[in-house]
Amino acid sequence: MTYTNIAKMIDHSLLQQVLTDADLEAGILQAIEYDVASVCIKPYAVRLANTLLAGSTVATSTVIGFPHGGHLTRIKVAEAEAAINEGAVELDMVVNIGKVLSKQYAFVADDIAAVVEVAHRRAAKVKVIFENCFLQDEHKIELCRICGEVKADWVKTSTGYGDGGATDADLRLMRQHSPSHVQVKAAGGVRTFERLLAVRDIGVTRVGATASKVILDEARKRLAS
Repeated sequence: MTYTNIAKMIDHSLLQQVLTDADLEAGILQAIEYDVASVCIKPYAVRLANTLLAGSTVATSTVIGFPHGGHLTRIKVAEAEAAINEGAVELDMVVNIGKVLSKQYAFVADDIAAVVEVAHRRAAKVKVIFENCFLQDEHKIELCRICGEVKADWVKTSTGYGDGGATDADLRLMRQHSPSHVQVKAAGGVRTFERLLAVRDIGVTRVGATASKVILDEARKRLAS
C-alpha cells in the first residue's frame, strides 16, 4: 500500500450547491496537488475541470440525473453526451429510485443501460448510484444484478445528499452480489484515512469524498509514495 494507491481511490467531490466558481477552481487545484483519481464536479463546470486538469493524472468526472434520479431516460442520455463532449470520462448516474421501490426493474435496467451504452461508446465509465438509505436489501441485490448485466463499471452507495451514506453492511452486500467486473464505490461518510482503509478492506476501489485533504494528509504521514 502506497500513498498513490490510496490517492487514486478518491473522487474529490465538488458538488455542493453553494460552491462558487472560485471554490470549484480551488478544489480542482487541490485535487491536482493531492493527485486523486478524479474530480467529480457539477455538470456546468466540466469544461473548467477538464481544462485545469489537462496534463495531470486526475480524471474529470460528473453526475447524471443527480441527485434524485427521476429525470427522463433521454435526458440522462443527453446529460451523458453533453458531459462527455465537455471532457468527462467518468459519469456517476442516479437510478430512478421511485421505479426501484416500485420494483419496475425492466424500466430501471433500460434507464441504466441507456447511459452505460452511450458512455462506453465514447470510452467513458459509469458509476451507478443506488441511494441505499431509501432501499431494502432486496432492491440493492437486484440493482447489483442489473448493473452486472448491463456492464456498469461501478455500483455506488449514495449521492451524499440522502439520509445516509456508505455502511459496511451495504458495501459487503454490494461486493457480494456484484460480478467481478463491477467495482464498488463508497460515498457518504468516508472522512478519515482509517475509514478509507476500512472500506478498502471490504473491497471498495473508489471513494467519493469532500474530505480528501484530511484523508490524504494522514496518508502522506504514514505511507511512502
